[in-house]
Amino acid sequence: MLISGGALAIAACTRSPTEAAPASPATPEPFDLSDLETREGGRLGFAAKDMQTGRVLAWRGEERFVYCSTFKMYLAAATLMRVQAGEERLDRMIPVTRADMTNHAPVTEPAIGASLSVEALLKGTVEVSDNPAANLLLKAMGGIEPMQAFYRGLGDATTRADRFEPQMNRLDGEKDTILPLRSAANIERLFLDPATPLSAEHKALLLKWMVDTPTGMARIKGGVPAGWSVAHKTGTGGYGPTNDIGILYPPSGAPVIVAAYYHAATDDPKNEAVIAEATRLALAELGHA
Repeated sequence: MLISGGALAIAACTRSPTEAAPASPATPEPFDLSDLETREGGRLGFAAKDMQTGRVLAWRGEERFVYCSTFKMYLAAATLMRVQAGEERLDRMIPVTRADMTNHAPVTEPAIGASLSVEALLKGTVEVSDNPAANLLLKAMGGIEPMQAFYRGLGDATTRADRFEPQMNRLDGEKDTILPLRSAANIERLFLDPATPLSAEHKALLLKWMVDTPTGMARIKGGVPAGWSVAHKTGTGGYGPTNDIGILYPPSGAPVIVAAYYHAATDDPKNEAVIAEATRLALAELGHA
């Protein structure tokens, strides 16, 4: 398997066991984003952890937000873990039919009547957020219950997995919701914890897709200083929710985890700037301005 040098460099940024910060996040520090909410409207959930210092910032960090397509990063991790366990193969071909189609199918729609490999479906799910690809992977693992079990296996007792795409994007009580602080802890567990359940090979592959994605250029990526790299996954509800989660890598030193969930009143490209501004403010507070 060939992985770009940039992705390998990012994978190498994870610390050795002797250098790693504790997997359990420190007590969050108050991080007041009320002015940003008042100015822009809506409700913003935000969590950040600096892996160098262990400092954690949070605003509405323990409130629930519909996660939209950010879940696809977790779906990919869950599928790669199935590959590691011998329950799935990256080269297994899965038929793609017209009945599988839903909105946003840039990878799967051209493949109707043919088949795509599990690896191609994973790449399409993470890089361009293909909805039918995500549904096919969910069905391949046995549906919603195994996805819920994946979160519980990470030590996540709160995240909900209830529906397939695109229904999962709709607000309906606590269905398909996550806490920003919990999301940040999950990201740490998967990518930065020396005891990650992902193999080095599969972690590097998933990080490569998260770096290569062309989505969300004005979200987390819009809030980092020049020279930083970002491995991330966006999510958009189409009626206001605008999310982005990932790992921010400075030119040197340890990375910063960010989980941002912005529920605006309406769908607007300007919503992305709220996530970028929250990211800038957090990095400044953490000493990375």
